[in-house]
Amino acid sequence: MSNLLWKSLVVSPAVLGATLLVSTTAIAAPNTTTEVSPAKQAGVTEVAQQPEILAQTTIDQVNRYSNEGNQNNSQSQVTSVSQFSDVQPTDWAFQALQSLVERYGCIAGYPNATYRGNRALTRYEFAAGLNACLDRVNELIATATADLVTKQDLATLQRLQEEFSAELATLRGRVDSLEARTAELEANQFSTTTKLVGEAVFAVTDAFGGRNGDNNNTVFQDRVRLDLQTSFTGRDVLHTRLAAGNAGAFNLDGSNGGAEGRQTFEIGSTGNNSVKIDRLTYEVPIGPANVYLAASGGRHSQYAAVNNPYFFDNTDGGNGALSTFASESPIYRIGGGAGIAINLPLGKGTGILGNSSITAGYLASQANDPGIGTGLTNGDYAALGQLNFSVGNRLALAATYVHGYNGAGSSLFNSGATDDDVIAVGTQRANTLPTAGSTSNSYGVSAAFRPSDKLSISGFVSYHDVIGFGVGDDYTAWSYGAGVALVDFGKRGNVLGLFAGAEPYALNRTGVPGGNDVPYHFEGFYKYRVSDNISVTPGVIWLTSPGQSSNNDDAIIGTLRTTFTF
Repeated sequence: MSNLLWKSLVVSPAVLGATLLVSTTAIAAPNTTTEVSPAKQAGVTEVAQQPEILAQTTIDQVNRYSNEGNQNNSQSQVTSVSQFSDVQPTDWAFQALQSLVERYGCIAGYPNATYRGNRALTRYEFAAGLNACLDRVNELIATATADLVTKQDLATLQRLQEEFSAELATLRGRVDSLEARTAELEANQFSTTTKLVGEAVFAVTDAFGGRNGDNNNTVFQDRVRLDLQTSFTGRDVLHTRLAAGNAGAFNLDGSNGGAEGRQTFEIGSTGNNSVKIDRLTYEVPIGPANVYLAASGGRHSQYAAVNNPYFFDNTDGGNGALSTFASESPIYRIGGGAGIAINLPLGKGTGILGNSSITAGYLASQANDPGIGTGLTNGDYAALGQLNFSVGNRLALAATYVHGYNGAGSSLFNSGATDDDVIAVGTQRANTLPTAGSTSNSYGVSAAFRPSDKLSISGFVSYHDVIGFGVGDDYTAWSYGAGVALVDFGKRGNVLGLFAGAEPYALNRTGVPGGNDVPYHFEGFYKYRVSDNISVTPGVIWLTSPGQSSNNDDAIIGTLRTTFTF
Protein backbone atom coordinates (compact mmCIF):
# COMPACT_ATOMS: atom_id res chain seq x y z
CA MET A 1 0.00 0.00 0.00
CA SER A 2 2.85 2.39 0.84
CA ASN A 3 4.54 1.57 -2.48
CA LEU A 4 1.34 2.50 -4.39
CA LEU A 5 0.91 5.71 -2.43
CA TRP A 6 4.49 6.81 -3.06
CA LYS A 7 4.21 6.14 -6.82
CA SER A 8 1.01 8.19 -6.90
CA LEU A 9 2.77 11.09 -5.22
CA VAL A 10 5.67 10.81 -7.63
CA VAL A 11 3.77 10.50 -10.89
CA SER A 12 0.80 12.83 -10.09
CA PRO A 13 2.87 16.02 -9.95
CA ALA A 14 4.25 15.26 -13.38
CA VAL A 15 0.84 14.90 -14.98
CA LEU A 16 -0.90 17.77 -13.17
CA GLY A 17 2.15 20.00 -13.31
CA ALA A 18 2.52 19.51 -17.05
CA THR A 19 -1.08 20.57 -17.48
CA LEU A 20 -0.87 23.74 -15.38
CA LEU A 21 2.78 24.75 -15.74
CA VAL A 22 4.10 27.64 -17.82
CA SER A 23 7.90 27.45 -17.85
CA THR A 24 10.20 30.42 -18.24
CA THR A 25 11.65 28.78 -21.34
CA ALA A 26 8.23 28.90 -22.93
CA ILE A 27 8.59 32.63 -23.49
CA ALA A 28 10.28 31.82 -26.78
CA ALA A 29 7.29 29.78 -27.95
CA PRO A 30 4.78 31.31 -30.37
CA ASN A 31 1.70 32.83 -28.84
CA THR A 32 -1.41 32.45 -30.94
CA THR A 33 -3.68 34.38 -28.61
CA THR A 34 -4.65 38.00 -29.14
CA GLU A 35 -3.84 40.47 -26.40
CA VAL A 36 -5.78 43.71 -26.11
CA SER A 37 -4.09 46.83 -24.80
CA PRO A 38 -5.42 47.68 -21.34
CA ALA A 39 -5.33 51.43 -22.03
CA LYS A 40 -7.34 53.10 -24.77
CA GLN A 41 -8.13 56.77 -25.24
CA ALA A 42 -11.78 57.64 -24.83
CA GLY A 43 -13.52 57.87 -28.16
CA VAL A 44 -10.73 56.31 -30.19
CA THR A 45 -11.47 53.04 -31.96
CA GLU A 46 -8.87 50.34 -32.38
CA VAL A 47 -7.13 50.15 -35.76
CA ALA A 48 -4.61 47.71 -37.20
CA GLN A 49 -1.19 47.85 -35.60
CA GLN A 50 1.24 50.03 -37.45
CA PRO A 51 4.61 48.66 -38.57
CA GLU A 52 6.53 50.91 -36.21
CA ILE A 53 4.45 49.60 -33.30
CA LEU A 54 5.09 45.99 -34.36
CA ALA A 55 8.81 46.70 -34.72
CA GLN A 56 8.99 48.32 -31.30
CA THR A 57 7.07 45.38 -29.80
CA THR A 58 9.59 42.95 -31.30
CA ILE A 59 12.50 44.94 -29.90
CA ASP A 60 10.82 45.11 -26.48
CA GLN A 61 10.32 41.33 -26.49
CA VAL A 62 13.91 40.77 -27.53
CA ASN A 63 15.16 43.11 -24.81
CA ARG A 64 13.05 41.34 -22.21
CA TYR A 65 14.36 37.96 -23.30
CA SER A 66 17.98 39.08 -23.34
CA ASN A 67 17.66 40.46 -19.82
CA GLU A 68 15.88 37.50 -18.25
CA GLY A 69 19.05 35.78 -17.15
CA ASN A 70 20.20 38.89 -15.34
CA GLN A 71 17.00 39.64 -13.45
CA ASN A 72 16.95 38.97 -9.76
CA ASN A 73 13.23 38.19 -9.80
CA SER A 74 13.54 35.17 -12.09
CA GLN A 75 10.82 32.64 -11.29
CA SER A 76 12.60 29.54 -12.59
CA GLN A 77 12.38 27.96 -9.13
CA VAL A 78 9.34 29.12 -7.18
CA THR A 79 9.18 28.14 -3.50
CA SER A 80 5.76 29.58 -2.66
CA VAL A 81 2.58 30.14 -4.66
CA SER A 82 2.36 33.62 -3.08
CA GLN A 83 5.30 34.63 -5.31
CA PHE A 84 2.87 34.76 -8.24
CA SER A 85 1.25 38.21 -8.34
CA ASP A 86 -1.69 37.01 -10.45
CA VAL A 87 -2.64 33.92 -8.39
CA GLN A 88 -5.22 34.53 -5.64
CA PRO A 89 -6.50 32.20 -2.90
CA THR A 90 -9.96 32.45 -4.49
CA ASP A 91 -8.79 30.95 -7.79
CA TRP A 92 -10.25 27.50 -8.47
CA ALA A 93 -6.81 25.93 -9.04
CA PHE A 94 -5.10 27.59 -6.08
CA GLN A 95 -4.85 24.42 -3.98
CA ALA A 96 -3.42 22.41 -6.86
CA LEU A 97 -0.82 25.08 -7.59
CA GLN A 98 0.04 25.38 -3.92
CA SER A 99 0.59 21.64 -3.70
CA LEU A 100 2.76 21.49 -6.81
CA VAL A 101 4.87 24.45 -5.69
CA GLU A 102 5.31 23.88 -2.00
CA ARG A 103 5.30 20.06 -1.86
CA TYR A 104 7.05 19.15 -5.07
CA GLY A 105 8.73 22.33 -6.40
CA CYS A 106 7.29 21.53 -9.81
CA ILE A 107 6.03 24.91 -10.97
CA ALA A 108 7.81 27.85 -12.64
CA GLY A 109 6.53 31.20 -13.82
CA TYR A 110 7.46 34.22 -15.87
CA PRO A 111 10.32 36.60 -14.95
CA ASN A 112 7.85 39.32 -13.91
CA ALA A 113 6.46 37.10 -11.11
CA THR A 114 3.27 36.12 -12.97
CA TYR A 115 1.85 32.70 -13.72
CA ARG A 116 -0.68 33.68 -16.47
CA GLY A 117 -2.96 30.78 -15.74
CA ASN A 118 -5.76 32.00 -18.02
CA ARG A 119 -3.82 32.16 -21.27
CA ALA A 120 -3.74 29.37 -23.86
CA LEU A 121 -1.06 26.65 -23.56
CA THR A 122 0.90 25.55 -26.65
CA ARG A 123 2.46 22.12 -27.11
CA TYR A 124 5.89 23.70 -26.76
CA GLU A 125 4.97 25.21 -23.40
CA PHE A 126 3.44 21.90 -22.33
CA ALA A 127 6.66 20.11 -23.29
CA ALA A 128 8.77 22.62 -21.38
CA GLY A 129 6.58 22.29 -18.31
CA LEU A 130 6.54 18.51 -18.50
CA ASN A 131 10.32 18.48 -18.79
CA ALA A 132 10.64 20.60 -15.63
CA CYS A 133 8.38 18.21 -13.71
CA LEU A 134 10.18 15.17 -15.03
CA ASP A 135 13.48 16.60 -13.85
CA ARG A 136 11.95 16.99 -10.41
CA VAL A 137 10.59 13.42 -10.53
CA ASN A 138 14.01 12.10 -11.46
CA GLU A 139 15.42 13.89 -8.42
CA LEU A 140 12.82 12.23 -6.22
CA ILE A 141 13.62 8.85 -7.74
CA ALA A 142 17.35 9.33 -7.23
CA THR A 143 16.91 10.11 -3.55
CA ALA A 144 14.31 7.42 -2.86
CA THR A 145 14.99 3.80 -1.90
CA ALA A 146 15.09 1.25 -4.71
CA ASP A 147 11.99 -0.70 -3.66
CA LEU A 148 9.72 2.34 -4.00
CA VAL A 149 10.13 2.68 -7.79
CA THR A 150 9.59 -0.12 -10.28
CA LYS A 151 10.87 -0.54 -13.81
CA GLN A 152 7.32 0.03 -15.03
CA ASP A 153 7.31 3.50 -13.44
CA LEU A 154 10.61 4.32 -15.09
CA ALA A 155 9.34 3.07 -18.45
CA THR A 156 6.28 5.31 -18.15
CA LEU A 157 8.44 8.34 -17.46
CA GLN A 158 10.74 7.45 -20.35
CA ARG A 159 7.78 7.23 -22.77
CA LEU A 160 6.61 10.68 -21.66
CA GLN A 161 10.04 12.11 -22.34
CA GLU A 162 10.22 10.45 -25.76
CA GLU A 163 6.72 11.66 -26.66
CA PHE A 164 7.72 15.29 -26.30
CA SER A 165 11.35 15.01 -27.37
CA ALA A 166 10.59 16.60 -30.76
CA GLU A 167 8.90 19.59 -29.18
CA LEU A 168 11.76 20.06 -26.73
CA ALA A 169 14.31 19.89 -29.53
CA THR A 170 12.32 22.41 -31.60
CA LEU A 171 12.02 24.67 -28.56
CA ARG A 172 15.77 24.63 -28.06
CA GLY A 173 16.22 25.52 -31.72
CA ARG A 174 13.81 28.43 -31.39
CA VAL A 175 15.73 29.71 -28.37
CA ASP A 176 19.01 29.51 -30.26
CA SER A 177 17.47 31.36 -33.23
CA LEU A 178 16.04 34.06 -30.98
CA GLU A 179 19.42 34.53 -29.31
CA ALA A 180 21.01 35.06 -32.72
CA ARG A 181 18.33 37.59 -33.72
CA THR A 182 18.76 39.34 -30.38
CA ALA A 183 22.48 39.74 -30.94
CA GLU A 184 21.90 41.13 -34.45
CA LEU A 185 19.27 43.64 -33.31
CA GLU A 186 21.38 44.82 -30.38
CA ALA A 187 24.33 45.33 -32.71
CA ASN A 188 22.35 47.38 -35.25
CA GLN A 189 19.57 49.12 -33.32
CA PHE A 190 19.46 52.91 -33.25
CA SER A 191 19.22 53.13 -29.47
CA THR A 192 18.22 50.93 -26.56
CA THR A 193 16.18 53.75 -25.02
CA THR A 194 15.01 55.94 -27.93
CA LYS A 195 12.59 55.48 -30.81
CA LEU A 196 11.93 57.87 -33.68
CA VAL A 197 8.37 58.96 -34.52
CA GLY A 198 8.05 61.09 -37.63
CA GLU A 199 5.34 63.00 -39.44
CA ALA A 200 5.45 64.77 -42.80
CA VAL A 201 2.54 66.90 -44.02
CA PHE A 202 2.08 67.93 -47.66
CA ALA A 203 -0.83 70.32 -48.28
CA VAL A 204 -2.26 71.93 -51.40
CA THR A 205 -4.58 74.76 -50.36
CA ASP A 206 -6.26 77.92 -51.66
CA ALA A 207 -8.72 80.63 -50.56
CA PHE A 208 -11.80 81.55 -52.57
CA GLY A 209 -14.59 84.10 -52.44
CA GLY A 210 -14.69 87.66 -53.77
CA ARG A 211 -11.64 89.67 -52.80
CA ASN A 212 -10.24 86.70 -50.87
CA GLY A 213 -9.63 84.84 -54.10
CA ASP A 214 -7.98 87.88 -55.69
CA ASN A 215 -5.58 88.26 -52.77
CA ASN A 216 -4.34 84.65 -52.68
CA ASN A 217 -2.89 81.98 -54.93
CA THR A 218 -2.92 78.19 -54.77
CA VAL A 219 0.01 77.06 -52.63
CA PHE A 220 1.81 73.78 -51.91
CA GLN A 221 3.11 73.78 -48.34
CA ASP A 222 4.82 71.31 -46.04
CA ARG A 223 5.78 70.65 -42.45
CA VAL A 224 7.98 67.87 -41.08
CA ARG A 225 8.45 66.78 -37.47
CA LEU A 226 10.87 64.19 -36.10
CA ASP A 227 10.15 63.26 -32.49
CA LEU A 228 12.83 61.37 -30.58
CA GLN A 229 10.98 59.63 -27.74
CA THR A 230 13.32 58.37 -25.04
CA SER A 231 12.32 56.25 -22.06
CA PHE A 232 14.69 55.52 -19.18
CA THR A 233 12.39 53.40 -16.99
CA GLY A 234 9.75 52.19 -19.44
CA ARG A 235 7.13 54.47 -17.91
CA ASP A 236 8.62 57.91 -18.58
CA VAL A 237 9.17 59.66 -21.92
CA LEU A 238 11.48 62.47 -23.03
CA HIS A 239 10.29 64.24 -26.20
CA THR A 240 13.00 65.90 -28.29
CA ARG A 241 11.20 67.10 -31.41
CA LEU A 242 12.77 68.67 -34.49
CA ALA A 243 10.55 70.62 -36.86
CA ALA A 244 10.78 72.33 -40.23
CA GLY A 245 8.17 73.83 -42.55
CA ASN A 246 7.29 76.52 -45.04
CA ALA A 247 3.54 76.96 -44.40
CA GLY A 248 1.95 80.37 -44.01
CA ALA A 249 -1.59 81.73 -43.54
CA PHE A 250 -3.76 83.33 -46.21
CA ASN A 251 -4.48 87.05 -46.39
CA LEU A 252 -8.25 87.13 -45.85
CA ASP A 253 -10.34 90.18 -46.62
CA GLY A 254 -10.58 92.39 -43.53
CA SER A 255 -8.83 89.95 -41.17
CA ASN A 256 -6.17 92.58 -40.35
CA GLY A 257 -3.63 90.01 -39.26
CA GLY A 258 -6.04 87.75 -37.36
CA ALA A 259 -5.84 83.97 -37.33
CA GLU A 260 -9.27 83.04 -38.65
CA GLY A 261 -9.05 79.85 -40.66
CA ARG A 262 -5.45 79.13 -39.61
CA GLN A 263 -4.63 75.47 -40.21
CA THR A 264 -2.82 73.16 -37.82
CA PHE A 265 0.18 72.49 -40.05
CA GLU A 266 0.89 76.23 -40.13
CA ILE A 267 1.64 76.17 -36.39
CA GLY A 268 5.33 75.68 -35.73
CA SER A 269 6.34 76.38 -39.32
CA THR A 270 9.86 77.75 -39.67
CA GLY A 271 8.91 79.59 -42.86
CA ASN A 272 11.78 78.38 -45.03
CA ASN A 273 12.16 74.75 -43.93
CA SER A 274 14.98 75.54 -41.53
CA VAL A 275 15.20 73.07 -38.65
CA LYS A 276 14.58 73.93 -35.01
CA ILE A 277 13.76 72.17 -31.74
CA ASP A 278 10.10 72.97 -31.20
CA ARG A 279 9.45 70.67 -28.24
CA LEU A 280 11.61 69.47 -25.36
CA THR A 281 9.46 67.92 -22.63
CA TYR A 282 9.69 65.13 -20.07
CA GLU A 283 6.79 63.17 -18.59
CA VAL A 284 7.15 60.78 -15.66
CA PRO A 285 4.76 59.13 -13.16
CA ILE A 286 5.56 59.82 -9.51
CA GLY A 287 3.32 57.78 -7.25
CA PRO A 288 -0.28 58.24 -8.41
CA ALA A 289 0.52 61.51 -10.19
CA ASN A 290 1.83 62.18 -13.69
CA VAL A 291 4.39 64.98 -13.84
CA TYR A 292 5.11 67.02 -16.97
CA LEU A 293 8.22 69.17 -17.40
CA ALA A 294 8.75 71.46 -20.38
CA ALA A 295 12.07 73.08 -21.21
CA SER A 296 10.89 74.44 -24.57
CA GLY A 297 7.78 74.28 -26.72
CA GLY A 298 5.44 73.28 -23.92
CA ARG A 299 1.69 73.64 -24.47
CA HIS A 300 -1.29 73.09 -22.21
CA SER A 301 -2.85 70.55 -24.58
CA GLN A 302 0.22 68.34 -24.18
CA TYR A 303 -0.69 67.53 -20.57
CA ALA A 304 -4.37 68.50 -20.14
CA ALA A 305 -7.35 66.57 -21.47
CA VAL A 306 -8.78 68.45 -24.46
CA ASN A 307 -11.98 66.38 -24.83
CA ASN A 308 -12.19 66.71 -28.62
CA PRO A 309 -11.53 63.22 -30.04
CA TYR A 310 -10.90 62.81 -33.77
CA PHE A 311 -10.60 66.61 -34.17
CA PHE A 312 -7.65 67.05 -31.82
CA ASP A 313 -4.26 65.71 -32.88
CA ASN A 314 -1.69 65.69 -30.08
CA THR A 315 1.06 66.45 -32.59
CA ASP A 316 -0.94 69.52 -33.74
CA GLY A 317 -0.48 68.36 -37.29
CA GLY A 318 -1.89 66.06 -39.89
CA ASN A 319 -4.32 63.60 -38.34
CA GLY A 320 -7.14 65.68 -36.89
CA ALA A 321 -9.17 68.68 -38.02
CA LEU A 322 -7.83 71.09 -40.62
CA SER A 323 -8.01 74.23 -38.47
CA THR A 324 -6.58 75.17 -35.09
CA PHE A 325 -10.06 76.29 -34.02
CA ALA A 326 -11.73 72.92 -34.67
CA SER A 327 -8.76 71.07 -33.16
CA GLU A 328 -9.12 72.27 -29.56
CA SER A 329 -10.66 74.93 -27.37
CA PRO A 330 -8.83 78.28 -27.68
CA ILE A 331 -8.30 78.29 -23.92
CA TYR A 332 -5.43 75.82 -24.37
CA ARG A 333 -3.72 78.26 -26.78
CA ILE A 334 -3.11 80.86 -24.09
CA GLY A 335 0.61 80.95 -23.40
CA GLY A 336 3.22 78.24 -23.71
CA GLY A 337 6.94 77.67 -23.42
CA ALA A 338 8.69 76.23 -20.35
CA GLY A 339 7.24 75.09 -17.03
CA ILE A 340 5.73 72.25 -15.06
CA ALA A 341 2.37 70.49 -14.77
CA ILE A 342 0.86 67.66 -12.76
CA ASN A 343 -2.16 65.42 -13.22
CA LEU A 344 -3.49 63.78 -10.07
CA PRO A 345 -6.40 61.29 -9.85
CA LEU A 346 -8.94 62.04 -7.13
CA GLY A 347 -10.37 58.56 -6.64
CA LYS A 348 -9.74 54.87 -7.19
CA GLY A 349 -12.13 54.10 -10.01
CA THR A 350 -15.42 53.89 -8.09
CA GLY A 351 -18.23 56.42 -8.31
CA ILE A 352 -18.07 59.81 -9.99
CA LEU A 353 -15.06 61.01 -8.03
CA GLY A 354 -13.33 57.72 -8.76
CA ASN A 355 -13.24 58.68 -12.43
CA SER A 356 -12.08 62.24 -11.84
CA SER A 357 -8.72 63.99 -11.73
CA ILE A 358 -7.25 67.42 -11.30
CA THR A 359 -4.71 69.03 -13.62
CA ALA A 360 -2.53 72.02 -12.81
CA GLY A 361 0.19 73.58 -14.94
CA TYR A 362 2.38 76.65 -15.33
CA LEU A 363 4.06 77.69 -18.61
CA ALA A 364 6.23 80.77 -19.16
CA SER A 365 7.03 81.94 -22.69
CA GLN A 366 10.12 83.96 -21.69
CA ALA A 367 11.60 81.51 -19.21
CA ASN A 368 15.02 81.47 -20.93
CA ASP A 369 15.45 85.27 -20.93
CA PRO A 370 17.37 86.64 -17.88
CA GLY A 371 16.49 90.25 -18.69
CA ILE A 372 14.38 92.67 -16.66
CA GLY A 373 10.68 91.79 -16.65
CA THR A 374 11.27 88.35 -18.14
CA GLY A 375 12.36 84.93 -16.93
CA LEU A 376 10.37 82.09 -15.45
CA THR A 377 8.29 84.16 -13.01
CA ASN A 378 8.58 87.81 -14.11
CA GLY A 379 7.80 87.38 -17.80
CA ASP A 380 4.70 86.31 -19.72
CA TYR A 381 3.07 83.21 -18.25
CA ALA A 382 -0.17 81.23 -18.15
CA ALA A 383 -1.25 79.07 -15.19
CA LEU A 384 -3.91 76.42 -15.82
CA GLY A 385 -6.18 74.51 -13.48
CA GLN A 386 -8.62 71.87 -14.74
CA LEU A 387 -11.07 69.45 -13.15
CA ASN A 388 -11.74 66.31 -15.21
CA PHE A 389 -14.71 63.96 -14.95
CA SER A 390 -15.64 60.85 -16.90
CA VAL A 391 -18.71 58.64 -16.81
CA GLY A 392 -17.67 55.20 -17.97
CA ASN A 393 -15.91 55.34 -21.30
CA ARG A 394 -18.68 57.23 -23.07
CA LEU A 395 -18.72 60.71 -21.52
CA ALA A 396 -15.87 63.02 -20.53
CA LEU A 397 -16.23 66.50 -19.01
CA ALA A 398 -13.74 69.19 -18.02
CA ALA A 399 -13.90 72.62 -16.38
CA THR A 400 -10.84 74.79 -17.08
CA TYR A 401 -9.43 78.02 -15.65
CA VAL A 402 -6.37 79.85 -17.01
CA HIS A 403 -4.78 82.92 -15.45
CA GLY A 404 -2.33 84.75 -17.68
CA TYR A 405 0.01 87.70 -17.61
CA ASN A 406 1.30 89.43 -20.73
CA GLY A 407 3.57 92.40 -21.23
CA ALA A 408 3.51 94.80 -24.15
CA GLY A 409 3.32 93.51 -27.70
CA SER A 410 1.73 90.14 -26.98
CA SER A 411 -1.30 88.24 -28.24
CA LEU A 412 -3.85 86.42 -26.11
CA PHE A 413 -4.02 83.18 -28.13
CA ASN A 414 -0.41 82.57 -28.99
CA SER A 415 1.63 79.36 -29.06
CA GLY A 416 4.51 80.29 -26.80
CA ALA A 417 7.93 81.73 -27.46
CA THR A 418 8.97 78.89 -29.80
CA ASP A 419 6.44 80.08 -32.39
CA ASP A 420 7.56 83.72 -32.19
CA ASP A 421 4.23 84.74 -30.67
CA VAL A 422 2.28 83.67 -33.76
CA ILE A 423 -1.47 84.11 -33.27
CA ALA A 424 -2.95 80.63 -33.27
CA VAL A 425 -6.70 81.25 -33.47
CA GLY A 426 -9.31 84.03 -33.44
CA THR A 427 -9.72 87.59 -34.68
CA GLN A 428 -7.36 90.48 -34.24
CA ARG A 429 -9.84 92.16 -31.90
CA ALA A 430 -9.80 89.16 -29.55
CA ASN A 431 -6.02 88.75 -29.68
CA THR A 432 -4.61 92.27 -29.46
CA LEU A 433 -3.66 92.83 -25.81
CA PRO A 434 -3.19 96.30 -24.28
CA THR A 435 0.21 97.83 -25.03
CA ALA A 436 0.76 98.65 -21.35
CA GLY A 437 0.42 95.00 -20.37
CA SER A 438 -2.47 93.01 -18.95
CA THR A 439 -3.69 90.05 -16.98
CA SER A 440 -6.40 87.68 -18.12
CA ASN A 441 -8.80 85.25 -16.51
CA SER A 442 -10.23 82.62 -18.84
CA TYR A 443 -12.95 80.08 -18.08
CA GLY A 444 -13.92 77.12 -20.21
CA VAL A 445 -15.93 73.92 -20.27
CA SER A 446 -15.59 71.04 -22.69
CA ALA A 447 -17.35 67.74 -23.21
CA ALA A 448 -17.00 64.64 -25.36
CA PHE A 449 -19.79 62.09 -25.76
CA ARG A 450 -19.43 58.78 -27.57
CA PRO A 451 -22.90 57.19 -27.93
CA SER A 452 -21.42 54.38 -30.05
CA ASP A 453 -18.07 53.23 -31.36
CA LYS A 454 -18.86 54.85 -34.71
CA LEU A 455 -20.02 58.27 -33.47
CA SER A 456 -18.39 60.99 -31.37
CA ILE A 457 -19.87 64.36 -30.35
CA SER A 458 -17.76 67.05 -28.69
CA GLY A 459 -17.79 70.75 -27.98
CA PHE A 460 -16.50 73.63 -25.87
CA VAL A 461 -17.27 77.15 -24.63
CA SER A 462 -14.68 79.66 -23.40
CA TYR A 463 -14.92 83.14 -21.88
CA HIS A 464 -11.95 85.48 -21.49
CA ASP A 465 -11.78 88.56 -19.26
CA VAL A 466 -8.76 90.76 -20.03
CA ILE A 467 -7.78 93.47 -17.54
CA GLY A 468 -5.39 96.07 -18.95
CA PHE A 469 -2.97 98.22 -17.00
CA GLY A 470 -4.04 101.36 -18.86
CA VAL A 471 -7.27 103.37 -18.84
CA GLY A 472 -10.02 101.79 -20.97
CA ASP A 473 -7.90 98.74 -21.80
CA ASP A 474 -10.28 96.12 -20.40
CA TYR A 475 -12.23 93.87 -22.76
CA THR A 476 -13.89 90.44 -22.95
CA ALA A 477 -13.81 87.71 -25.58
CA TRP A 478 -15.95 84.66 -26.34
CA SER A 479 -15.58 81.45 -28.31
CA TYR A 480 -17.65 78.29 -28.75
CA GLY A 481 -17.90 75.33 -31.08
CA ALA A 482 -19.19 71.77 -31.51
CA GLY A 483 -18.34 68.89 -33.79
CA VAL A 484 -19.57 65.49 -34.92
CA ALA A 485 -17.18 62.75 -36.03
CA LEU A 486 -18.26 59.61 -37.90
CA VAL A 487 -15.64 56.95 -37.27
CA ASP A 488 -14.72 54.24 -39.80
CA PHE A 489 -16.90 56.04 -42.33
CA GLY A 490 -16.58 54.09 -45.59
CA LYS A 491 -13.51 52.19 -44.41
CA ARG A 492 -11.84 51.18 -41.18
CA GLY A 493 -9.66 54.05 -39.94
CA ASN A 494 -11.43 56.77 -41.94
CA VAL A 495 -13.06 59.76 -40.22
CA LEU A 496 -15.70 62.18 -41.47
CA GLY A 497 -15.71 65.34 -39.35
CA LEU A 498 -18.08 68.32 -39.23
CA PHE A 499 -17.42 71.29 -36.96
CA ALA A 500 -19.09 74.67 -36.45
CA GLY A 501 -18.76 77.56 -34.03
CA ALA A 502 -17.50 81.08 -33.44
CA GLU A 503 -13.76 81.75 -33.38
CA PRO A 504 -12.58 83.97 -30.49
CA TYR A 505 -14.06 87.44 -30.91
CA ALA A 506 -14.35 90.65 -28.87
CA LEU A 507 -17.10 93.23 -29.22
CA ASN A 508 -17.16 96.99 -28.63
CA ARG A 509 -13.41 97.54 -28.55
CA THR A 510 -11.90 100.88 -29.45
CA GLY A 511 -8.52 101.42 -31.04
CA VAL A 512 -8.44 97.97 -32.67
CA PRO A 513 -9.55 97.44 -36.30
CA GLY A 514 -12.68 95.37 -36.91
CA GLY A 515 -16.42 95.38 -36.48
CA ASN A 516 -18.88 93.93 -34.01
CA ASP A 517 -20.16 90.94 -35.96
CA VAL A 518 -19.58 87.36 -34.82
CA PRO A 519 -17.11 85.47 -37.06
CA TYR A 520 -18.61 82.05 -37.63
CA HIS A 521 -16.53 79.08 -38.68
CA PHE A 522 -17.84 76.01 -40.54
CA GLU A 523 -15.58 73.10 -41.39
CA GLY A 524 -15.86 69.67 -42.97
CA PHE A 525 -13.13 67.15 -43.69
CA TYR A 526 -12.76 63.49 -44.58
CA LYS A 527 -9.63 61.67 -43.50
CA TYR A 528 -9.09 58.73 -45.84
CA ARG A 529 -6.66 56.14 -44.55
CA VAL A 530 -4.66 54.90 -47.54
CA SER A 531 -2.48 52.66 -45.37
CA ASP A 532 -1.22 52.41 -41.81
CA ASN A 533 1.26 55.20 -42.55
CA ILE A 534 -0.47 57.41 -45.13
CA SER A 535 -3.71 59.37 -44.93
CA VAL A 536 -5.26 61.86 -47.36
CA THR A 537 -7.61 64.53 -45.98
CA PRO A 538 -9.64 66.77 -48.30
CA GLY A 539 -11.59 69.49 -46.52
CA VAL A 540 -13.29 72.87 -46.70
CA ILE A 541 -13.38 75.79 -44.23
CA TRP A 542 -16.07 78.49 -44.60
CA LEU A 543 -15.55 81.72 -42.66
CA THR A 544 -18.19 84.42 -42.30
CA SER A 545 -17.48 88.06 -41.41
CA PRO A 546 -13.66 87.96 -41.37
CA GLY A 547 -12.36 90.67 -39.09
CA GLN A 548 -15.76 90.62 -37.31
CA SER A 549 -17.34 92.66 -40.11
CA SER A 550 -20.10 91.53 -42.46
CA ASN A 551 -18.83 94.12 -44.94
CA ASN A 552 -15.88 91.83 -45.62
CA ASP A 553 -16.28 88.98 -48.08
CA ASP A 554 -16.81 85.49 -46.69
CA ALA A 555 -13.83 83.23 -47.24
CA ILE A 556 -13.73 79.62 -48.37
CA ILE A 557 -10.50 77.71 -47.87
CA GLY A 558 -10.07 74.41 -49.69
CA THR A 559 -7.30 72.01 -48.66
CA LEU A 560 -6.00 68.63 -49.73
CA ARG A 561 -3.68 67.39 -46.99
CA THR A 562 -1.53 64.27 -47.17
CA THR A 563 0.10 62.99 -44.00
CA PHE A 564 2.93 60.47 -43.78
CA THR A 565 3.66 58.95 -40.37
CA PHE A 566 6.61 56.73 -39.59
